[in-house]
Amino acid sequence: MNTIRTILLAEDSPADAEMAIDALRDANLVNPIVHVEDGVEALDYLLGRGKFSDRPEGNPGLLLLDIKMPRMDGLEVLQKMREVESLRRIPVVMLTSSREESDLARSWDLGVNAYVVKPVDVDQFFAAVKALGKFWAVFNEAPEDV
Repeated sequence: MNTIRTILLAEDSPADAEMAIDALRDANLVNPIVHVEDGVEALDYLLGRGKFSDRPEGNPGLLLLDIKMPRMDGLEVLQKMREVESLRRIPVVMLTSSREESDLARSWDLGVNAYVVKPVDVDQFFAAVKALGKFWAVFNEAPEDV
């Protein structure tokens, strides 16, 4: 059963979040997009707790995850996700401005599926997010929730 899965965007910058959402919509994706502003909210959504306790069942088809966020950073979110059996298979793309080698290495060590540095140029950012959304939401075959 192939259902349309949500795209979860964890991004604390309102401008970057708005651009990413616009790019995903411009890619003509039918996937619902949920935006959370930090790592704590991302985990709450993924685990269906707090204000997300009544969210639709099933895991998102993709998590676009920023690293540098308040309360809990993206690396900690990724680590916690990989420790929870029901969240391990969710594709995670780090979409970050961090070019730090330690962030890149730690992301791969924790099992990120892709690491994309946000382009400074708005058009490049828009094109990159559009391509990511199309690949992960349309072309990638994700296993159903177990």
